[in-house]
Amino acid sequence: MGNGDTRVRGLAARAGGWSARHRWAAVGIWVLFVALAMGLGSAAGRVDVKESEQMGGETRTAARIIEDAGIREPAGETVLVQARDGRLTARDPEFRAAVDAVVAAVRETGRATGITSPYDTGTISEDGHSALVQFDMRGAADTAGDRVEPVLKAVAGVQDEHGKLRIGEIGEASMTKTFSDAFGDDFKKAEYSAVPVALGILLIAFGALVAALLPVALAITAIMATMGLMGLVSHLQPMSDTANSVMLLVGLAVGVDYCLFYLRREREERAAGRDPETALRIAAATSGRAVVVSGVTVCVAMAGMLFTGIAEFKAMGLASLMVVAVAMVGSVTVLPALLSLLGERVEKGRVPFLNRRRPTGGTQGSRFWTAVLKRVLARPVLSAVAATGALLAVAAPAIGMKTENLTLDQEFGDSLPIVQTYNRLNEAFPGGSDPARVVVRADDINSPEVKAALAGFREQAVSSGASRGPVEITLHDAQNVAVVSVPLVGGSDQDRAGESLTKLRDEVRPRTLGTVEGLQAPITGQVAGNKDFNDRMVGSVVPVFAFVVVFAFVLMLLSFRSLTVALTSILLNLLSVGAAYGILVAVFQHGWGASLVGAEGVGAIITWLPLFLFVILFGLSMDYHVFVVSRIREARMRGRSTRDAIQHGVVTTAGVVTSAAVIMVAVFAIFGTLSMQSMKQMGVGLAAAVLIDATIIRGVLLPSVMALLGERNWYFPRWMRRLPDLTHDESPEPVAEPARPAVRDGEGERIGV
Repeated sequence: MGNGDTRVRGLAARAGGWSARHRWAAVGIWVLFVALAMGLGSAAGRVDVKESEQMGGETRTAARIIEDAGIREPAGETVLVQARDGRLTARDPEFRAAVDAVVAAVRETGRATGITSPYDTGTISEDGHSALVQFDMRGAADTAGDRVEPVLKAVAGVQDEHGKLRIGEIGEASMTKTFSDAFGDDFKKAEYSAVPVALGILLIAFGALVAALLPVALAITAIMATMGLMGLVSHLQPMSDTANSVMLLVGLAVGVDYCLFYLRREREERAAGRDPETALRIAAATSGRAVVVSGVTVCVAMAGMLFTGIAEFKAMGLASLMVVAVAMVGSVTVLPALLSLLGERVEKGRVPFLNRRRPTGGTQGSRFWTAVLKRVLARPVLSAVAATGALLAVAAPAIGMKTENLTLDQEFGDSLPIVQTYNRLNEAFPGGSDPARVVVRADDINSPEVKAALAGFREQAVSSGASRGPVEITLHDAQNVAVVSVPLVGGSDQDRAGESLTKLRDEVRPRTLGTVEGLQAPITGQVAGNKDFNDRMVGSVVPVFAFVVVFAFVLMLLSFRSLTVALTSILLNLLSVGAAYGILVAVFQHGWGASLVGAEGVGAIITWLPLFLFVILFGLSMDYHVFVVSRIREARMRGRSTRDAIQHGVVTTAGVVTSAAVIMVAVFAIFGTLSMQSMKQMGVGLAAAVLIDATIIRGVLLPSVMALLGERNWYFPRWMRRLPDLTHDESPEPVAEPARPAVRDGEGERIGV
């Protein structure tokens, strides 16, 4: 084979070898797979998560009662008419004329039904300066956001004609449209920006257009195939737009990373003087194996989301798992085939000023990290203590983390007209924009006993201080269901509104509705939904954390045959996640330095983010960790001392880890520039964690800890040696490296590969 025999074994090596020998077949199979997945997925269509499956607790019970009863509740809308200077009141002719104009304008659109005037319903504020025109959107509630635009324009037209009044619309349909527009625009901006950013960084890293295009092409085809698979899988586990967006984010990150690891190793071996076939075999046996170990670990981490029991999280976890698996398979199959086909042409399209001469050997590494490693290894105790202390200090704010679903004003600030209307409505009618809803199901909803209980609930909801009214009851006689709307004291203040909800659930309901045998009365609404979702998330933390940590530990143990490496891997990753949590709390909960990232201190972290970040970061952190530790172990197997192996492994992987981290940080940072605070939180958290992981963890803490442990890094108890051996990563000896004595572990046994 040009440079001597290279006997490699293991899944990645065998897959890479087959693909290199059957180049066109491998490429053809991949293209066929992507085309079939997209075609079948498109034909099957996608089933999305239902509202009744998204939440837990009473919120889910209430949604199921409505769904089972076949009640199609319309999307309710409200138009707030309010004196601008505090002089006009609802009794003034000009005010009344504006209200009449709103009613007429909304009716003329033909999109609304059940339009009510405040003069008929009494929805006028205590001071008389505010009034509410209420109506329902025609058609299904879940698509009302798509039809509300003409109504919004009609209301805006009335506002233009009445300058002395503030006239604004808010409701389920208009808020859905606001979120949908912002979410869609934000993710469109992120998706359109991410690929050019990744390509630009890869051009700088490789200096050649063809080499830079390969990782992006692999990531995009993996994403396309996964989108098709999501359509097929959605008939078993419903999907969602959020799951689709998360899949795109994760797919781009791991797809580029895996290809980058593989491609850089192949180029490094060719630069060391090996022929293309040998270089490709070495890349398959080393970086290919690291990709497989990393990919399986990331898949395990993503599978942790399935344990939340929340349909949205299960969809995100399954979609992320699939795209990682597809990218991993593509990296060890079609990528070797493409590299074999391209050969030296992978260097085509050299970029001016980046056409630097390749190193003459494969062991040359980053000068910066060489200098850093020299100091770290010279003082490992000081380096480990300083790095750990710094990360613990950064993580400290996480102790006081507060999670909640962000309200409209927290999510968007007060710049949007709908947010201003939301705030004014809550001031004039506390709780009116987000009322609690009691869904009552009884054997006979019109029985005297049930009617008395409903009347008692209405009275005590106000007398208990949980609501200021009006408490409205809507009867569905045919289905024996009643829906009670209760504006909560506290309004947009989630803490106070939560206290009001607790009064309703724990005090008012047991004394009234709870006295009727066989009656169900779950309480739902935005505040209730937030609480139930938060409780469900908190209950999911332990099983998800346990699953991810235990399985990641087992995979690392079997892949490296070292108890020490497995334990340190878990601890370092947990420290990285903790630091990310601390940054999130400091910036978004306390507002420290929030302006530096264009954000605001909103007083809380969105409920779903901590668990989501843990799963994503734990998985992605393993990318770098497996790659670096694999290189250290490889050097150790070749006979280097542990300290030399650490130096060699960290320095020679520094370039590719830095490139991969820069791409991830840049892509995630794009989300930090979006309009929604929840997206900013996700982007900043992910970007900060990856940056910390690729620098402090991999460049300082990992080498210093391994240097302190010395030969104990490779400790593997005798009783564990019966466990499956997943270290099939034999690689050829370097061209000019002299033979070294066999490495033996602390118990005097040769360390096998």
